[in-house]
Parts: sequence; structure tokens; C-alpha cells
Amino acid sequence: MKKEDMIVRRHQVIAQDIYEMVLEGNLVGEIKRPGEFLHINTSSQSVPLLRRPISICETNKEEGQLTIIYRAEGEGTRLLTTYQENESVDVLGPLGNGFYTADVVNGETVLLVGGGVGVPPLYDLAASLKEKGAHVVVVLGFSDKNVVFYEENFRQYGDVYVATIDGSAGYKGFVTDVIEKEQLTFDRLFACGPVPMLKALETSYPNVKGSLSLEERMGCGIGVCLACVCHTQDDLDGSNYRKVCSDGPVFPWGEVVL
Repeated sequence: MKKEDMIVRRHQVIAQDIYEMVLEGNLVGEIKRPGEFLHINTSSQSVPLLRRPISICETNKEEGQLTIIYRAEGEGTRLLTTYQENESVDVLGPLGNGFYTADVVNGETVLLVGGGVGVPPLYDLAASLKEKGAHVVVVLGFSDKNVVFYEENFRQYGDVYVATIDGSAGYKGFVTDVIEKEQLTFDRLFACGPVPMLKALETSYPNVKGSLSLEERMGCGIGVCLACVCHTQDDLDGSNYRKVCSDGPVFPWGEVVL
């Protein structure tokens, strides 16, 4: 983990209220797995007080650059949209535990399911799985066509399906509807997105091999403040919990209560 003023190399809108930012700095060399995140100070002022956790989307260690994608919806992320190329951003990272893929073998079919701003951490994951010889299938879920992003980017790594709730792009419905309609089969499943989506996936595929990444508000981002705890499935007295920021954000399938 490093604290660094990273340099903005590119910053652009890629969908409605969705921004892509490319940052350059030494901490890129510290990234170990897809699914880790940055804790970003979105303003040089004292307000907002807390940093914002944002997943790492893509890593380019040769160039010393990484890409993040975020939705501008609150005070912190709205301030982040104001940063221009060549300005510096106060970043803490990489943080958290990412997706474990060491046991993925050549020829396995791996299903990646992302919803909204849960899509970005799956991009580096798709690249990593492709390198291992896995057959990658990607299902992306969005509310409508205006917020769809990275559909074409993912196609270099595997088959891609898109679902929108209103049917304005791809399939009408949810990611689980696509999986059922296309009768997708897979050896393991990795997912990131809103809790209702993750719950639906766990209900439909309770015994699948894989893991999920939780989106959660955080305080410190390093496991001290306990603001982002979640309980495990076998927690009987409230004492067996996990910290999303330091134990996660990625957890084995079925381990935590959604």
C-alpha cells in the first residue's frame, strides 16, 4: 500500500454520469490481483472528510498507469469530475483482497457478471483469465442504454451479453434472465454489483465455485474503523464478521450474508 499523488493522464465521460480516469504513478507496481481498489481523496479541501473507494478497472504496469471508472452521484465523486489532465490526485492503495484465480485451469468456462459500477473490476479479471486460457463469458447489467459502458472493450476477452432493465439495450430484464435465456453453462462464476443482483445469483447458483465483490461505503479503507463490516453465513452471535475493505471486497461464494 502506498500513499501517492498520482497524475491524471486521461479523464473523460464514457456514459451518462460515468467517467473513466487514467492515473499514473508508482503504486501501480503494487497491484497484485484484479478486484483491488483505491481510496481517493476527491478534494484538496477539508470537505468531504472521507476518501472514496473506487475499484481498479485496468492495470498497465509497463506504462505505470491504471484506469478507474466511477459514477458521479455524490459530493465526493462530483468533485472528482473536476480534475483535469496533468493534475495530481491524492490516492491510497492498492487496498483490499482481489479475485483469486490461481486455481483456474486452461479450458475452463468462467462466467463474469457485473452490474452498473460493479462492472469495472471485472475488466482486469477478464484479461487475466484470458491469459490463463479460460473461456470467458461476460454478462453486464445496466438500468438503460444511457449508462452502458465497456461492452465492446470486453469482447476482446470473450462472449458478451448485455441486459437493461427497460430493454433499451441488449436483453430486457436482469443478468439472471440472460443467463437463463441463453442457457449459459460455466465452471465458475465471479460477480460484482449491487446486493440485489448478487443475492439473485447466489439464490440461482448456491453451490457454484467462485467469488463475489461487494460494493460498500467505507471509512478508513484499511480495516480500523469497522464501518464496513458484514456478517458470515455461520455467524450465530454477531461476533463472526468480515471487513469489506481489508478482508474483501472479494469473498468466496456463499461466505458472507448479503
